[in-house]
Amino acid sequence: MKCKRLSTLLLLVLLTTSITRAQSFKFAFVSDTHVNIGNPTAAEDLRRTVKDINNNPDLKFVVITGDITEFGADEELKLAKQILDSLNKKWYIIPGNHDSNWSESGSNSFRKVFGSETFAFNYGGYQFAGTSCGPNMRMGPGQVPRENIVWLDSVLNHTKPETPLIYLNHYPQDSSQNNWYTVINKLKTKNIQMILCGHGHSNHVLNFEGIPSIMGRSNLRAKDSIGGYNIVTIQNGKATFEERTPVIEKSRKWAEAELFDHHFGKDTAHYYRPSYAMNKEGKVKVLWDYQDQSDIGAGMAVANNKVILTDTKGLIYALDRKTGKRIWAYATAGKMYSTPCVSGNYVVAGSSDKYIYCISAVTGKLIWKSAAEKAVVASPVIENKTVYIGASDGHFRAFDLVTGKLVWDFDQVKGFVVDKPLIYQGKIYFGCWANDFYALDMATGKLVWKWNNGMSNRMFSPAACYPVAANNRIFIVAPDQYMTSLDASSGKVLWREKVRGTRFRESMGLSTDSSLVYVKIMDGKLLGISTQADSMQIAWKSSLQLPYELCPSAIVEHKGVIYVPTHSGIAYAVDRKSGDVLWKYKVSNCLVNPILPTDQAIYISTMDGKVSSLQSIKTK
Repeated sequence: MKCKRLSTLLLLVLLTTSITRAQSFKFAFVSDTHVNIGNPTAAEDLRRTVKDINNNPDLKFVVITGDITEFGADEELKLAKQILDSLNKKWYIIPGNHDSNWSESGSNSFRKVFGSETFAFNYGGYQFAGTSCGPNMRMGPGQVPRENIVWLDSVLNHTKPETPLIYLNHYPQDSSQNNWYTVINKLKTKNIQMILCGHGHSNHVLNFEGIPSIMGRSNLRAKDSIGGYNIVTIQNGKATFEERTPVIEKSRKWAEAELFDHHFGKDTAHYYRPSYAMNKEGKVKVLWDYQDQSDIGAGMAVANNKVILTDTKGLIYALDRKTGKRIWAYATAGKMYSTPCVSGNYVVAGSSDKYIYCISAVTGKLIWKSAAEKAVVASPVIENKTVYIGASDGHFRAFDLVTGKLVWDFDQVKGFVVDKPLIYQGKIYFGCWANDFYALDMATGKLVWKWNNGMSNRMFSPAACYPVAANNRIFIVAPDQYMTSLDASSGKVLWREKVRGTRFRESMGLSTDSSLVYVKIMDGKLLGISTQADSMQIAWKSSLQLPYELCPSAIVEHKGVIYVPTHSGIAYAVDRKSGDVLWKYKVSNCLVNPILPTDQAIYISTMDGKVSSLQSIKTK
């Protein structure tokens, strides 16, 4: 009798589950709205879509898969939120690369404005989960942030094996995202049935390692007069997609995906995974490795027996140089993308919580902090006990290192600052995300000169490179693919060139003898440009040949070895004399931050929070 009751109960559960999963429902799938203060049609397109969704009672909820704004600016985010708040049904949103890569807030405003950068909910028996995609504050392929991976683990751990799962991300889940396989591997341990993404701006039927996938169109009108979105119907084990055009109220069915349990398990043997075979060449010794639970989006500094880092959890922390063990950590209230600068016992870094912090290198205790009006995502430099640092509030400031007292404040920066400034001949130089490059008097903060690259698109600004100087010349590279040489005293353009087949990006550095500016071009070559010639003269070439390269991290030379970062987690060591590759080492599959070579070890960190201490093994 007891067994009969249990059997009946089990049958009822199975029937209930079957009925729940058989429920049909419709939802709106919106992507790539690109709300832009300078382009009112994007906001108009979104308002039209919102009105159209509100007029459709059959739609149960809305998902919005990234690139909500064009530039990640606070005003754009607030405008997008204002429009979306007029939706009359629940909506779920994740950021895209445009919301994070150029974010003046260090990607904090998205979380503040929309409440989160991830979402998870259950509807009709289906579990929906969406994560952010990066890249955050650094140009490169997409990347699900480390903290989002930890979050996704938690969601999946609480998802029953039989529950059908739909995953959403702005990027396609392939090699266009550096850690796609980490996400795919996790999804395949559950009943993953479909992936939704944006980024490509047009409707496409895709397949990611056997998982049915749909890329949704951009909400923008583009060359049409009206934008659009998708309506998704889940019914009878199928997902049907209709492209919907507001205003004219036109719908057309264009895709259908079968939804079922693929029973993937943990089998990923048939699919490509990044290789770490190069690490077995025996030219590098690993002294220690460290794994952060957040992203690391900045370089490092050394303070006696410690390596100092920052991360996107908001920590400034110290690792023991010999063991890699964490010694101390100081928590700020915002994500950090500022490379710490050390002078004696003082560690200075900026946080996206709007403060500049000075920490004791010995104890990790706060010495002083000073507020800005917006996030601080730039890196500081220190000279003669003065700290120089830019912010996102249109200010560039100088502070007394010991007391934190403001020395001067230049308040005429047009865009926000993200780079590490250059000190040269009594001036401090830096770029911003408004196509401008500045030279200020170090003593007074007065403007000496300002140069504009003449581009209408602010994404071509000379903002992310670390400028270098030699022979009274300043050298910069930018996403406009030009290399520019400016007179250090006057700002006059000495030369500005864009050679066919040579596409510059932000990765550059100065040779130890100041005779060359090293540039890593997008086509994967490492070149040395003369600092003396009156035009752009290639005076040195390396045999290094990389694939397509986007990593903006600075190049550095130490004791005749050039250290080259990449967006695929590989660090290269190149001989200064011959240009030959001495060794290569793959730390992870994510972007390499500025490398820190010292006499004792080479310290390398990657965007997914991995840190390695390496030692070159000399061979005869």
